[in-house]
Amino acid sequence: MSKTIKKQHLPTKICPVCNRSFQWRKKWMQDWELVKYCSRSCRQRRGNIHE
Repeated sequence: MSKTIKKQHLPTKICPVCNRSFQWRKKWMQDWELVKYCSRSCRQRRGNIHE
């Protein structure tokens, strides 16, 4: 059994700061459920959340 994930079927989320979608990355494998922001700069600007 292969544990690989096809690139066309990667899960995505929407960043609450910039409203851009971002895809799952291997470095987020262990904590994908905790990832909220697409980048470090959005995480630092988290007070400017769009609704």
